[in-house]
Amino acid sequence: MVIWVDADAAPREVKEVVFRAADRLGIETVLVANTAQSIPKSAVTVRSVVVRQGANVADQYIVVHSQVGDLAITADIPLAAQLVDKQVAVIDPRGDEYNPSNIASRLSMRDFLDQLRGTGAATGGAAPYGAKDKKAFAAAFDRLLTKLARPQA
Repeated sequence: MVIWVDADAAPREVKEVVFRAADRLGIETVLVANTAQSIPKSAVTVRSVVVRQGANVADQYIVVHSQVGDLAITADIPLAAQLVDKQVAVIDPRGDEYNPSNIASRLSMRDFLDQLRGTGAATGGAAPYGAKDKKAFAAAFDRLLTKLARPQA
């Protein structure tokens, strides 16, 4: 199993949780971004991949290199949809899990809101990332790591 982080937009708090888990469990972790990412020296199983600038370049790197049984962290719903199709476990930085039963509706809602924004409608944005979000992410992340580490029957 590899943990993939869509790192350009991932909050620092999410990366800290991931670094601790990767170190504790010895799991290979890859941060993919258009810019260099800071990684603690103690996080020996974590590496950063810098991709060229451009729309969705980091996303496509993750899609191409991830495999069944990996875990990805992203708030990008189109990326999440591609990964779910590949049987990669996906959660967002607020702890919401994307899976085959919910990804189509999430993608549909995202596309609808994108169309609204295209007409000039104010749709609001995400609330600031806070302690409640970090706690929800850490719980979901731990739950998925435990599930993925279990031998499959």
